Amino acid sequence: MTGVNLNRQELENIYGQISPFEFKNKLIELATISNRKSTRTLLDAGRGNPNWVAATPREAFFTFGHFAVTESRHSWDNGDLTGIPKKTGVYDRFCKFVDKNATMPGINTLKEIIDYGINDLKFDADHFLHELTDAIIGDNYPFPDRMLVHIEKIVKEYLKTEMKYDLEKGGDFNVFAVEGATAAMCYIFDSLIANNLLLKGDKIAIMTPVFTPYLEIPHLPRYEFEVVYINSDEVDEKGEHTWQCSQKELEKLADSDIKALFVVNPSNPPSVAICDKSISKIVDIVNNHNPNLMIISDDVYGTFVQGFRSLMADLPYNTIGTYSYSKYFGVTGWRLGTIALHEENVFDKLIKNLPYSIRKRTNKRYSDMNPIPENVPFIDRIVADSRQVALNHTAGLSTPQQVQMAFFSAFTLIDRKNEYKKKTMDICIRRKQLLFNSLGLELNNNPNDACYYTEFDLLQWAEKNHGLEFANYLKANFKPVDILFDLAQDSSIVLLGGGGFAGPEWSIRISLANLYDEAYATIGIALRRILDDYVTKWKKTL
Repeated sequence: MTGVNLNRQELENIYGQISPFEFKNKLIELATISNRKSTRTLLDAGRGNPNWVAATPREAFFTFGHFAVTESRHSWDNGDLTGIPKKTGVYDRFCKFVDKNATMPGINTLKEIIDYGINDLKFDADHFLHELTDAIIGDNYPFPDRMLVHIEKIVKEYLKTEMKYDLEKGGDFNVFAVEGATAAMCYIFDSLIANNLLLKGDKIAIMTPVFTPYLEIPHLPRYEFEVVYINSDEVDEKGEHTWQCSQKELEKLADSDIKALFVVNPSNPPSVAICDKSISKIVDIVNNHNPNLMIISDDVYGTFVQGFRSLMADLPYNTIGTYSYSKYFGVTGWRLGTIALHEENVFDKLIKNLPYSIRKRTNKRYSDMNPIPENVPFIDRIVADSRQVALNHTAGLSTPQQVQMAFFSAFTLIDRKNEYKKKTMDICIRRKQLLFNSLGLELNNNPNDACYYTEFDLLQWAEKNHGLEFANYLKANFKPVDILFDLAQDSSIVLLGGGGFAGPEWSIRISLANLYDEAYATIGIALRRILDDYVTKWKKTL
């Protein structure tokens, strides 16, 4: 398909047949052609990459990199070629560096981050500084390969604070630093298969709407899982979606044949966190009906909900928690994420309970890692599997990435008044308000709403504002792709269809993170204009 020949029929033919993100690229092509013929700006609200960055911890990171290079020269200086940093006395040299470079960007935050590790987490000063210095230089393989020791402790404090991972309820947990939530998802799927915790054709559950790869991966030839969808079917007294699952939907999880539950919390695209009532129901089902349920919870948007609690907090024994720094800190290009698992967990239990013939096979897979391979915990198996086991000695996230992860984490932890959190949350809420105002809609005050995306159900809007007859007319005479096409062609605006996320067929997803504020009023006005045109056409038929 060429840009010149793009037309409604061609887009209609592929709508729903390919990933919504691939379809978005076609809309961008159409919108770009339209854009060239006008003075409009292309507005792509289809992707979740935020248009903000956390500048201060980046400044601290790059300034610390400068210190690390001076440390390499302190070790051995031959012009362009230097030595590796030394541990002895490194903290004292760092303090002198800070004193001599008081005007460097981020220097005060850098000092606060180091002080936090030493004073709050009780790190040995030289050991801590040397780990960070050597790591940011990147001259050694990651060791331990799962995560560097001091950095893991900082990240654990961050996850406990922001995700509410609960040591009292679940005991200690370990973290594997990975290349964003995408890598976490791939590694977990692969290790579940490699360890026979999931077999080809097994039954799994997915809470919907959901990020499309969770819909696509289970059906790949390697997996071919039987998928049970737990749908967010609940509506409020106004007939509007709450994006929560009804008790009836959640009760599907009581089926003990369902081996795993995959959930994005807060959801994508509605970006609404699971409510307390639903969490209580899930806990009850796991405790009383499906105690071996393996839960994989992707919590990337949790930082945008005040007081957010991951399922790791309420079901620590059953849950793997995954998290990405990409959205909160504007750091999608860095690829920073985590996999976290409590030391006492259902995954290890299920591995030990496998039939001997299967355990013998998996033991052989991990025999080079431990004389007693059965003792290799599942989290370490994930690390090894990420490098096909044979290359386990080169596993792990690059050490400079781990330092940046630690700096982001510590920056949040020393922000006692949560100023950064307030700023990012305010951005999303403000943009949603601008969008809803231009659509003539009332913005509900939902404490579970991250406001990172919004999912707008066009049929629900049609029925609420103009009655069931108009909604039926719209459904009978048009398709969701028509609205996406019109927005791209007439206004150079690109949105995604919610149906591709297993949401309502007539819903659209709007990212509230990646455009400047005024764009959301423009999007709302353009969308309202198209909907009003449909109303006018309908009235002519009466």
